Amino acid sequence: MKKIKYHILFIFLILVTLYSCQKNNLGNDYKNYYTGHEIVYTGAVANAVVQPGNLEIGLKWKASTDPSITKYVIYYNNKADSQIVNISGKADTIKTVIKGLAEYTYSFTIYSYDAKGNKSIPYEVNNAKVYGPIYISTLLNRGYNATNPYAVSKTGYVTLNFIQPDTINIGTIIKYTNRAGQSVQKVLSPDSSSITFPDYKGGTDITYNSSYIPDRNAIDVFYASKSDVFPKIDGSVPCDKSLFKKVKLPNDMNPYNSGTDIDRLWDGSTSPNGFPNLFHSDGANRLPQTLTFDMGKIYTKLTKVEEIGRNCCHNPDDFEVWGIADITNAATTLAPNDPGWTAEAISKGWKLLKEVKRTDDGQAPFKTDLDNNPPPVRYIRIRVKHNADGEGSYTNITQITMFNNVLN
Repeated sequence: MKKIKYHILFIFLILVTLYSCQKNNLGNDYKNYYTGHEIVYTGAVANAVVQPGNLEIGLKWKASTDPSITKYVIYYNNKADSQIVNISGKADTIKTVIKGLAEYTYSFTIYSYDAKGNKSIPYEVNNAKVYGPIYISTLLNRGYNATNPYAVSKTGYVTLNFIQPDTINIGTIIKYTNRAGQSVQKVLSPDSSSITFPDYKGGTDITYNSSYIPDRNAIDVFYASKSDVFPKIDGSVPCDKSLFKKVKLPNDMNPYNSGTDIDRLWDGSTSPNGFPNLFHSDGANRLPQTLTFDMGKIYTKLTKVEEIGRNCCHNPDDFEVWGIADITNAATTLAPNDPGWTAEAISKGWKLLKEVKRTDDGQAPFKTDLDNNPPPVRYIRIRVKHNADGEGSYTNITQITMFNNVLN
């Protein structure tokens, strides 16, 4: 029994000796690493926000509460490049912009430093995208409404219509020339689908250029690489038919009955009508034959005429449109089918605005330009020379519409 106790005591002494040696070694290791002063870390960056730009990038973060920080250093390109942000006063947010970058996705490492050179633990910013020419080449100007690109009011206001923009669109710059010859610039916001100009000068170009941001935090605005030209604006607006009145000059056609007189020509119909909802002549004389009406005021820039025939027959396919400002002493004495009628009409001051020739059955709405540079006109005279079915005496017309340019 004593022998066993001696063995246990011997093992215990060996363990105590080994522990003492290890403790001495740990003390020596500590002395090897200890430099004589403690390691100090400055306040670290947190929650940095990336702000993409055009060949540049912005970085911002909340300022540290550590008052010892005197600067921040941002490393990138595998620490081959860096940017220093010096801290000169108290601020809530630290901001900087790194310029001269390529169109690329970068990683950044940010340290804070104090005046003694102590630094923070690193803060990594990854997948920070910088934009440039390649991105710009993908940008398109906001599309216009191809179905209804614009509207022109009777008072000369022009409204341009656009489709819904991309969510990153922040505006579209529109440039036009006003009636005073001055260049005007307006901005269409992304939440608006139309924009109106009260003073657009007809016949001049309207250009538009859209701007975008690739990210809501972006520090730069990017524009489509070139401006587009808006479709040409036709300033022709229908003359006010509420002012139109019947005029009966010598040898003009008579209606078939009181319900088919020429005031049917401005009742607002938009498609071929049947009897009696149209002008129907009595067919008493062979073509050519005339009818005359008063537009109620003088128009100085008549541009177009539209004619709609009957839904069956006796539709004009060859007719003349004449105009004059005042019918005092303007009545012709010759029958419209007299060979001398044209010369007499000219001698009375009438101006031929257009000879209209159709190649169809004369039913559908048919719009055509008048001859250029018309004189001031208030009174219109239609001289029907031929009808599409070759009948030769009757004339049927559903509607006549005159157009005036309100933009010049």
